Amino acid sequence: MRKNHRLRWAAIPIAASLVIVLAGCTQAQLHGFLPGFVEGEPAVTNQTDRVAGLWTTSWIVLLIVGLITWGLTIWAVVVYRRRKGQTGLPVQLRYNMPIEIFYTIVPLILVIGFFAFTARDQAAIEARFDSPDVKIEVIGKQWAWDFNYVNEDVYSAGIQGQPNLDGPKGSLVESELPTLVLPVGKKVELALESRDVIHSFWVIDFLYKKDMIPGKTNYMSVIPERIGTYSGKCAELCGEYHSLMLFNVKVVSEADYEAYTASLKAAGNTGQLDNGYNRNQNLPGTSAPAVEEGK
Repeated sequence: MRKNHRLRWAAIPIAASLVIVLAGCTQAQLHGFLPGFVEGEPAVTNQTDRVAGLWTTSWIVLLIVGLITWGLTIWAVVVYRRRKGQTGLPVQLRYNMPIEIFYTIVPLILVIGFFAFTARDQAAIEARFDSPDVKIEVIGKQWAWDFNYVNEDVYSAGIQGQPNLDGPKGSLVESELPTLVLPVGKKVELALESRDVIHSFWVIDFLYKKDMIPGKTNYMSVIPERIGTYSGKCAELCGEYHSLMLFNVKVVSEADYEAYTASLKAAGNTGQLDNGYNRNQNLPGTSAPAVEEGK
């Protein structure tokens, strides 16, 4: 009788896991409830499905592990609880070799598996294009963004978010936010640089962010696949007005992209923004200090 009672308790976590698995998942669930997913629309970039897949698979595996762990814990608490009339200590067990091997090997397999899939996807995401169609230099500064369109030799200089005095409290003037324009379906290489402190370039719907380190150029290679406007922000605390260091990314058709860069040229924004305003002019170099003649 007691054996059947124990089996009933052991079946509860197993049944719960089966219910979750057999219930099926919606497309939003398969995307991990991450931002940027729209039913029936293409992915925002060529990498968002990869990121979502890694994220979703990870939490499903960990959810199953958690359910099994909690199920076994609750089962042990209920089945082996002290009953009425029982006295003394329960039987003490030591060195259960099969169990010890199990809870050593299984976590090791999980860690190795997570590492392998993460390394695989990271290598694919970080790979630079051999011949990008569009090259853009993104410059972070306290507390705004500048964009150099390298191929077209034009630039766009941005200012930090400005309060919208005529709108709701805390709102900003959207039209004055820096806007990075990208052509849909093209290989885009973004060279990320900072003029002052550490910033982080984050386009929320791209499901990816990358630090901008003073004195170092990081790269982001991406193919935008869905036309639209996406919010971006600095994801590294960088000073007093960090919260106003916002920007938009507008993915447009190739014709609209060419029209936009032509409008920058017509407005006189030709050439590239240089490092004239770089506040890191005292970074150490790799050459020996010059010795003035006569000293």
